[in-house]
Amino acid sequence: MAAEAKQTCYEGSSVESFQFYLEHSGEHKAILQHIQDILPGEFKRIAAGKSGLDVIGVGSGGGEVDVQMLTMLQSAVPAVPITADIVEGSSELTDNFRALVAKTSNLQKIPFVWHIMNSEDYERQVKAKGDMKRFDFIHMIQMIYYVDSLADTIKFYHSLLKSNWQVYDHPDGGWDTLWKTYKKDLCVHPITEYRSSSEVIACVKSQGLKYEEHIIPNSFDITECFNPDSPIGRAFAEFHDSQGPLL
Repeated sequence: MAAEAKQTCYEGSSVESFQFYLEHSGEHKAILQHIQDILPGEFKRIAAGKSGLDVIGVGSGGGEVDVQMLTMLQSAVPAVPITADIVEGSSELTDNFRALVAKTSNLQKIPFVWHIMNSEDYERQVKAKGDMKRFDFIHMIQMIYYVDSLADTIKFYHSLLKSNWQVYDHPDGGWDTLWKTYKKDLCVHPITEYRSSSEVIACVKSQGLKYEEHIIPNSFDITECFNPDSPIGRAFAEFHDSQGPLL
């Protein structure tokens, strides 16, 4: 399938639906609680002996998780200058990210470069220029569903890392079972293939890359989605119909 067919950019009312999903799923909260235990030590390891750190976030949305990670990075290595590149296809969510940065005083010291495009367009742009900026830390959240080739995407971002490549992944648990059981109903619109952690692990293994697997406990009650009289259920159904599922 063409790359543009898998691209989803949240604009207008779809941004409200996306924010609604985040608020009710608790997904970002679960991720943040987990990375607070994992990343500070990793940041110190990555920064050892370096005079500066370059970070890139891919599919960063409104920046809720990115801002927290950058703040953790600053706290872990306060004397090391940081730069941040952001790749995000939605101009509206990028504006939300910029507004969040403007309200976060400690991030004023970090120079940001904003790439308002999807991951594959960014890859094409980088390759066309032939002058690749390399990064110490790369993070991608909820974007592997929208790329044409998972293996090529992992290979490309691996090529942008300066050193110490490592993939951090978490098992899907019930999500994997749900999506594989009801694939015909769920994999529609922009998402035509659900990619679980097992697919990610298979890719990194085939490329000989190191990885760690971490469990991020999080539950999501979808009962309301089956109640036609539920406002919450209707909102999730509208989000699914307009953008495809984001789980």
